[in-house]
Amino acid sequence: MPQLQIQTTPAKINLQVTKPIQEIQQPKATLSIEQPAAILEMSTTRPQLSIDTTENRADIDLKSIFRRTAENAQYGKQKALEGSGRRAEEGQQLMKIENGANLADIIQQSSEKPMAKIEVRFVGDRSKIQMEITPGSLDINVTPQKPKIDAQINKPIHDYTPGKVSVEMQQYGSIQIDWKV
Repeated sequence: MPQLQIQTTPAKINLQVTKPIQEIQQPKATLSIEQPAAILEMSTTRPQLSIDTTENRADIDLKSIFRRTAENAQYGKQKALEGSGRRAEEGQQLMKIENGANLADIIQQSSEKPMAKIEVRFVGDRSKIQMEITPGSLDINVTPQKPKIDAQINKPIHDYTPGKVSVEMQQYGSIQIDWKV
């Protein structure tokens, strides 16, 4: 009986694959921030303290020349009036000598000096100090400044190498047909 023999050799393909390479880098954004200082404005009004110690100083005999002159003038005027009154009274008494007035009494009155008073005085009365206070003030004005922000976005760095596929026939396919009788 005849026989048909078929012998096949498969085809073999060799594939060389180079993978694609993709690199992506994202640089950070370039950022510049500047914060200007706030504007600070201050204005003040100084407080004032006025102290008048004129009366206390006068109590311890530290008087101004004007005050001392005025007091001495007043004192002189008062003593002149008292002296005039005393002389007028003595004159009236001398006119009455003929009516039996005693000349010795008149002389004794004019020659006697009164005893000086001895007393203790406390000086520097606080109630005589005059104070006047004008309060001060402080005004503060703050003007904030906005920050200056400069941002630059950097594009991504993209590097792509495409892949390759190389095809080689490693073995060709074949068919052999043979008849055997």
